[in-house]
Amino acid sequence: MNHQNEYSHLTTLGLSLATLPFLAGLVMMKTINQDLLAWGEESEEIFRGDRLPLLNFPHNSDCG
Repeated sequence: MNHQNEYSHLTTLGLSLATLPFLAGLVMMKTINQDLLAWGEESEEIFRGDRLPLLNFPHNSDCG
């Protein structure tokens, strides 16, 4: 029974030590996800049609 009690403390200690890095990783992944979404929305603004210059192509009546 003494070994089970020792392993119980090791398990509790291991879980306690693993919790903080796990939660920090989740927070970091959420932050990176939000930043990437914002970056994607900003890049879409660059390619919107109303921001691009109008190109004047000559209309050729000889084609087709």
